[in-house]
Amino acid sequence: MITLLLLGFISLIQADSFDQAYSDLENYRTIYISENGPRLSVVTEQAKVLSRRGGNITLPCKFQRDPSSAPNPKLRIKWTKLTSDYLKEIDVFVAMGFHKKSYGSFHGRVHLQSASENDASLVINEITLEDYGKYKCEVIDGLEDGTGVVSLDLQGVVFPYFPRLGRYNLNFNEAEKACRDQDAIVASFDQLYDAWRGGLDWCNAGWLVDGSVQYPITKPREPCGGKNTVPGVRNYGTRDKENNRYDVFCFTSNYKGRFYYLTPSSKMTYDEAVLACQKDGAQIAKVGQMYAAWKLLGYDRCDAGWLADGSVRYPISRPRRRCSPTEAAVRFSGFPDKKHKLYGVYCFKGHN
Repeated sequence: MITLLLLGFISLIQADSFDQAYSDLENYRTIYISENGPRLSVVTEQAKVLSRRGGNITLPCKFQRDPSSAPNPKLRIKWTKLTSDYLKEIDVFVAMGFHKKSYGSFHGRVHLQSASENDASLVINEITLEDYGKYKCEVIDGLEDGTGVVSLDLQGVVFPYFPRLGRYNLNFNEAEKACRDQDAIVASFDQLYDAWRGGLDWCNAGWLVDGSVQYPITKPREPCGGKNTVPGVRNYGTRDKENNRYDVFCFTSNYKGRFYYLTPSSKMTYDEAVLACQKDGAQIAKVGQMYAAWKLLGYDRCDAGWLADGSVRYPISRPRRRCSPTEAAVRFSGFPDKKHKLYGVYCFKGHN
């Protein structure tokens, strides 16, 4: 009897200690665990879909509810875009019953496919360069929650860029602006990696969208990481976005318009080149537009011409004597004095 009383007293002390130690449990949400497995599943049939700027695409997502569950008019479908560092999500689209809302730059361009009652696929129209990336499909059905992730990839081209000031003169914010000014965005690692696999070799380090600094080498050599190293994408790691300065790798995709060398045209200064394009109902072309025309349309012209950033370049898709004899490339003639009458001009006429 004494033993039983002693055990009861100890139990009361432990119970009081438990209540004191975990007194804040009431502030936490109770999680119910189903013994019969999940009652909601979400599936994205493709891990990656491919499109181009200006195109339309469907991001696949379907969900399956427990057949015994009653219809839920408050079932919620939410799409978000994951940032490159995965630290936050950007709202894209939310639907609950008849209530639907799109957000930010996606407003008016996205809607649910709704091919069936279990279809949560998202349709994106008039794709922009900034739409590239990973998207999360989330379905919320009462206490049940399921997610799936799908990547939107874009057909396009990666190109290295530095301004008139010279190499290694851009912090991260300036690099972002430099790419935007050339009708492009800062490239991702995946885009740079694909470009390296396609033969891109560049011995100057440049910013990527995740804040890292890297460069692609297909032909190892002494000034570029060492002659006896293996080919690959060299990585400097994440750098200080404000104080460190490098070049940048930009990415651009298809455009709606016409890129062309203005003919007939005499040699002109930079200002004369700008006016010549305007008189032709166009604008002086940007570096990204030249790369897109060269890579995606096979544009070839052995005439050096002014571009909007004050550089002089020409695109060669068919290597030949006096015109990039060893490789297909956009040839770079530098940033000459804008007053020199030595070059023609490349123009771009957009289609609305």
